[in-house]
Amino acid sequence: MRVRRGLFELLAPATLVVVSALIGAIFSRATEIYFINALVSVSIVVALYTFLGNSGVLSFGHISFFAVGAWAAGVLSVPEQEKPATMPYLFDVLSSTTVSNVPSLIIAALAGGVFAFLVGLQLMRLSGLAAGIATFAVLGITNNILRYYEKIGPGLNTFSSVPETTDLVQATAGALFVITAAFAYQHSRLGRQLRAAREDPPAARAVGVSIYRQRLGAFALSGFLAGFAGGLYVHFLPINVDAVYLDLTFITLAMLVIGGATSLWGAVVGALSVSALDSFLANAENGVDVLGRTLEVPAGSRIVVVGALMALVLILRPNGLTGGREFSFERLARRLRPAVQGAAK
Repeated sequence: MRVRRGLFELLAPATLVVVSALIGAIFSRATEIYFINALVSVSIVVALYTFLGNSGVLSFGHISFFAVGAWAAGVLSVPEQEKPATMPYLFDVLSSTTVSNVPSLIIAALAGGVFAFLVGLQLMRLSGLAAGIATFAVLGITNNILRYYEKIGPGLNTFSSVPETTDLVQATAGALFVITAAFAYQHSRLGRQLRAAREDPPAARAVGVSIYRQRLGAFALSGFLAGFAGGLYVHFLPINVDAVYLDLTFITLAMLVIGGATSLWGAVVGALSVSALDSFLANAENGVDVLGRTLEVPAGSRIVVVGALMALVLILRPNGLTGGREFSFERLARRLRPAVQGAAK
């Protein structure tokens, strides 16, 4: 019974992802890209959830692992003959090496995971505000290294010549992979120990749980998944260093908070719903037809509206739209039963 309930918890977010992909396949390529972007957002938000949701420790630095994964996949995917023109100062081993799509995603994931592990060796000893500030410092340091150290990437220039291989199918497969990995971790013994440490640290220590080791393991896994998401993203859109910094950090955290930071279901719901809102507002900044009238909002309205929505959710529903709980078919059936019985009468 417990196994079946757990599989239903995985089935719900996976079904939502697949349904989103099927809807996206109906539209033209111009609209389909918004669905691809939403599915890549699912990957990065679920990656963040894997650590933050299970540990309760706020992290502002996960976009660092996303960026490192994007840089690793991007640099290694550009054809060798085109690297001197766009990235003339690369290390020799990087300038002479080119890999295909799937190996680049694996390398991106490994780069994000290794970087998160090395960073976490010290940071996972911290908690609360100190941990949040320290991870934010990692984000700033990473951004500046990628921005100015041109031996490992294009620096301030936009990535070009990266094969655009992240289509609807690959974005969906990537999101399902990340969701499955997060689900497997949270239902493992290690995941349960970390969640126990989140709820009651003294009790967890009393039964022999090493909070430091559990946090470090979750941080490394989360970095691995974030790096993988970065690989998907760089194969989707040409990006520069500013695209993987503060705006993306804010939007990712907003998605998780709005959906519900303590559940996998909440992470997926938040990613898809905020992505839909963000895409609509991005179009509205250039003018969009709504019921026969042109709606146009000021530039920058996306961040303002998403920020206001996050504040509103925190005030009215602190645990997010999903209440921070996993989707339950049993709970849904209990709610629908009175309505069905009433209709039958």
